[in-house]
Amino acid sequence: MTRSAESIARFRNDVRSAVFWRSGSQIAAQAIAWLSTFAVIRILSPTDYGLYAITGVVMSLLSQLNGYALANAYVRDRDAGERTLRQLFGMLIVLNAVLAAIQVAAAPWVAQFYHEPLVADMLRVQALIYFTNPFLAFGYAVLARKLDFRLQSHVNIVSALLGAVAALAGALGGLGVWTLVLAPMVLFSTRAFGMWFVARTFVRPSFDFAGGWHLANYGGMVTAASLLWFVQSQADVIIAGRATSPYWLGVYTTALFLAQIFVTKVVPPINEVAFTAYARIQDDPGILSRAFLTSVRLVMVAAMPFCLGMAASAQPLVLFALGEKWSQAVPLVRMLAMAMPFMTLFVLFAPAVSAVGRPGLATANAAVGAIVMPVAFLVGSGFGVFGIAAAWLVAYPLLTLFAAGISLPAIGVTKRELVRAVLPPVVAAVTMATGVWALDGMVAERPALVRLAIIGPAGGAIYFGLLWMFARERLLEPIGFLRNRGSNPPEGMPTPAE
Repeated sequence: MTRSAESIARFRNDVRSAVFWRSGSQIAAQAIAWLSTFAVIRILSPTDYGLYAITGVVMSLLSQLNGYALANAYVRDRDAGERTLRQLFGMLIVLNAVLAAIQVAAAPWVAQFYHEPLVADMLRVQALIYFTNPFLAFGYAVLARKLDFRLQSHVNIVSALLGAVAALAGALGGLGVWTLVLAPMVLFSTRAFGMWFVARTFVRPSFDFAGGWHLANYGGMVTAASLLWFVQSQADVIIAGRATSPYWLGVYTTALFLAQIFVTKVVPPINEVAFTAYARIQDDPGILSRAFLTSVRLVMVAAMPFCLGMAASAQPLVLFALGEKWSQAVPLVRMLAMAMPFMTLFVLFAPAVSAVGRPGLATANAAVGAIVMPVAFLVGSGFGVFGIAAAWLVAYPLLTLFAAGISLPAIGVTKRELVRAVLPPVVAAVTMATGVWALDGMVAERPALVRLAIIGPAGGAIYFGLLWMFARERLLEPIGFLRNRGSNPPEGMPTPAE
């Protein structure tokens, strides 16, 4: 399929705008949330976070079924009309009502399994969050189909601000672990109302699903991958919750939160835009493969210094951001941060293979992960939470190699092209991390803030200096993309001549 110069230029503009608004709003919203989160972490105890992590396992499992896969099926369906949209809304309502009932019924069993009675009450209250999902997913489906992420950005920022206020108020008001229940409820409730309102598509839900099961068929395959992803990503918390105390579970999950900031907070909004963009160009394999490589380059050039920089500066970072009482998280942060570049690359495959109509490949990747990661965590659990953290560093490189092997042919990308895309930032980041680690050792007696003020700029100078000298295009590419220089688009993006 050959696209006109005008349509390609318009598509590139749409993608650039979507990335700007979706990622920009995510960064702004997360900046607000992080300020609140780090303040709350200093007030609450590791045990509070351990109890919340236990309920988070259940919430994460059931959230894989909350209907976003159905919303993605609607986004991908070019022929969907108002009837399909009404059916989607109805499916979302029914599905999430069932999930809420399941969680309430399962609450006492979960509490008994972990020997923590308070968990049952927390789960019952948290079940209310499921009633926000239909409005969230509905609004997302309507706006994402148009590649309109500007309105979503406004909602994200406002809801993040309200959630942050609720978290601080709860912590300062002495709510303890209930602070961690209150804040997400405020955030999801305000975001759900906002998303439903700005979508400006007020339709009545239809519970007559005849003719709409194609949404469920596609969504079912994606959901299967999500369930397997749950096993892969939550097995560590399940195992640690049984093998350790809530205190050590809280230390581990807080370290994991820090290490995963980039892959869980920055990458998902990019993947949302990527899925919609890939779906729009699914009939043009050449453009899609180049767009995927562009996505990999743009993401990894930011992920590598973030993750390895965190690993190298783990001690002063933890002491400054979390406080002295969290010092036992330092080695955990260091190991987990070194594993995160592999996880970042791994999650970039799913939207591409799903958009080209091969969601089974994402399911296969998740299935292998659902076997490899729990086995690694079980072996590591013999050494406590430190062994579980080390399991990430051993297993994820193997899992990423497998995912690349089966996903790249479907996307139309060779292994050599993928290596070329990631090699410059990898080399520069490893060199940077080595320099930061050595420099931090020289100033180890200084206060944490002073150490960060010294090693942070030094690390940035090393990383960006190396790229400027040996791979300058990797620095110019994101700048060109954001500025939308039509005469000199990033490598891999379509030019008008194509």
